[in-house]
Amino acid sequence: MWDNARSLRRFANALFGISFALVLFGVAHVVVHLPLFPLRVVQLDKAPQQVDPEWIDAVVRSELKGTFFTADLEHLRASLEQLPWVRKVSVRRQFPGRLMVSVEEHVALARWSADALVNTYGEVFPAESDAAELPVFLGQPGKAAEMEQVYGELGEVLKPLQQRIVQISLSPRHQWRLRLENGLVLVLGRDEIQQRLTRFVAVYPYSLAAMPATASYVDLRYGNGFAAYLPGMNEKTGARNSNGKV
Repeated sequence: MWDNARSLRRFANALFGISFALVLFGVAHVVVHLPLFPLRVVQLDKAPQQVDPEWIDAVVRSELKGTFFTADLEHLRASLEQLPWVRKVSVRRQFPGRLMVSVEEHVALARWSADALVNTYGEVFPAESDAAELPVFLGQPGKAAEMEQVYGELGEVLKPLQQRIVQISLSPRHQWRLRLENGLVLVLGRDEIQQRLTRFVAVYPYSLAAMPATASYVDLRYGNGFAAYLPGMNEKTGARNSNGKV
């Protein structure tokens, strides 16, 4: 190769190209680390509803280091997502010295325990709320997403009765139970729960509503009817079963 002029020129050009690239890399590395591009502004794209802006400011001041180019945005995003009521965060650079922060907050759908809520995605998150209208979800860990879906479906079925679900329960044996805002408990069982509830809603105005005393507990786990229990009656022995009538 050393006595081949063409090969020598190619080798020299390659060395020059590599050297030039290394120089550019070195210059760029020095430039981006110079204090010529400080972070001047961290801006929220919209005002949060549940998250205190002072919490966000405290995290930014504590966790954000470096310049516009060197700041670890992934670390800042992960730190902000640890704040109460924060579901997701995105952070992006806006030249020459601004960071734009977008915060997606949890929207509470139900209570899960004394110190946890369920959001509209069926995710459990640690938080408290003084909203009195939130229903209660009673279920096993990992079942919140399924309960969120069923809660929405059964709520639609109940609309003709103008009754809101205040509690929905899912037992370890996958038995569903509802408590309505008028205090009525509906036992739906495991299978065909929407069909059972639809049948109950259809006959409700002609059966339970016409009784001299309001039923407190209704078992819908019958193929052609349901069993209603009046206040003080035993669930196991005091029922009257019929085809849509009590």
